[in-house]
Amino acid sequence: MKARLRIWAGIAVGLLFMYLALRKISLQDLLVGFGNASYWPLFPCAALVLLAHLLRAFRWQVIMNALKMIRLGVLFSALMIGYVVNSVTPAHLGELVRAYLVGKEERIPVSAVLATVVIERIIDIFSLLVLMFLAVFLYPFPDWVTQSGYMMLAGTLGLIFFLAIIRFHPVPSLRYLTWACKFLPGGFGQKITEAGESFISGLVPLRRWYDYVTVSILSAAIWFCYGMVFHLSLYAFNFTETYDANWLASLLLLVITTIAVVIPSSPGYVGTYHYLCQLTLAMFMIPPGQALSFAAVVHLVNFIPVTVVGLLCAKRQGMAIIGEKKH
Repeated sequence: MKARLRIWAGIAVGLLFMYLALRKISLQDLLVGFGNASYWPLFPCAALVLLAHLLRAFRWQVIMNALKMIRLGVLFSALMIGYVVNSVTPAHLGELVRAYLVGKEERIPVSAVLATVVIERIIDIFSLLVLMFLAVFLYPFPDWVTQSGYMMLAGTLGLIFFLAIIRFHPVPSLRYLTWACKFLPGGFGQKITEAGESFISGLVPLRRWYDYVTVSILSAAIWFCYGMVFHLSLYAFNFTETYDANWLASLLLLVITTIAVVIPSSPGYVGTYHYLCQLTLAMFMIPPGQALSFAAVVHLVNFIPVTVVGLLCAKRQGMAIIGEKKH
């Protein structure tokens, strides 16, 4: 029941933001935006999206090495399948799926793998915050953007504090968890306690000092790829010349639209992504219709290659994402 409620709530959020994006736009406005675009730069954009995800898998491998040495192909496949699940479900359920796939493939407790996913997402949020504060320094953001940054910073610091407590004080943490779970029916409490113990085992530091450097470089490269996708897309729609939407516009798009991805919302971030992209381009006096056509195309550039590769990875692993059973 709760799962269905979350799904419908996510769909409602997406429909609301899509309404906000479409309310003052005619079909002619959209067609003008699509017609003025040059689509050849979108092919390297698709390649950059896949490269960014390959770098993500490599970074995840470096983080996972402290737990177990895992082949890059296993992590990349699980990552891409997770993104497909994220595109059709709300609340980032794909993160749980990729942790499950790796845990099952490598015979590691899923909770331990999930701990590395949490660490990876913390790194992403910190990277986003660095970009956000850089953008705030270069451009006078609306208050809601800076407030979102402060909220993410507070939430991230709180999460790090919590993880540090359970990592360096595992015995009392598990004692409290065991006490809380004793009120649950059947063996459910015992399973949660065992999962908590496995999760703590996954909160291990990187093995070598230069792994921290590697993770930092890979994180910068990942976000550079995302920024280049926006920059080439701005060039494809001729916004760089017509509206002087240059690297600053790419940075602002990267920061603001990522908020739509970080915050659990509609499946595939449909609606939220488009509206935030439209708001960002309005800062450069780009008409809403052209901005929405840009958002739709860039969203598809991110969605199609990831979905195709993710489904191929799922087929290769013999699992089904939509309506099939594993053989």
